[in-house]
Amino acid sequence: MFSLQLVRTWVDYNYVTHRRVWESVMLLSDEQFTMRIPYSVGSVRNHMVHLANVDAGWLCGLREDRNPFPHRANPSSYNSRYAVRALCERVAADMLEFVSGLEEEQLAYAPPCLQMPVWQVLLHLMNHGTDHRAQLLRILHDFQLPTFDQDFLFYLEVPQ
Repeated sequence: MFSLQLVRTWVDYNYVTHRRVWESVMLLSDEQFTMRIPYSVGSVRNHMVHLANVDAGWLCGLREDRNPFPHRANPSSYNSRYAVRALCERVAADMLEFVSGLEEEQLAYAPPCLQMPVWQVLLHLMNHGTDHRAQLLRILHDFQLPTFDQDFLFYLEVPQ
């Protein structure tokens, strides 16, 4: 139903755009990074850890690990933007490696523990990432930090 190239493009867009958000996140003070935000999953730190947890959990399912959600990083264990960024980069690298190893026919395969095809899981994750980036961009705007338009079309216009 979907082409492998299209799926790889979506996944790349997701992580390229996550990294752009990190450019502004790194400008936050430690206090701003962990400040309670009364919406969604809370602080900027919580958003970033949440994104890493969700991607890592679904990736375990895609790989058909015994426990598709083996562990969840606890946001309160991370007081440093650098530590959270390293966590996010590890998860992104794992996901990008998984997607780069996919064959076209694997997109339609539904791992038994997930009961949905690989392409649907990956599309869900990219949509989830877009949702949380929108929330983060609003928070960063409220902190008067630089933000950007995250439209997929803009990603496609920039030579990769």
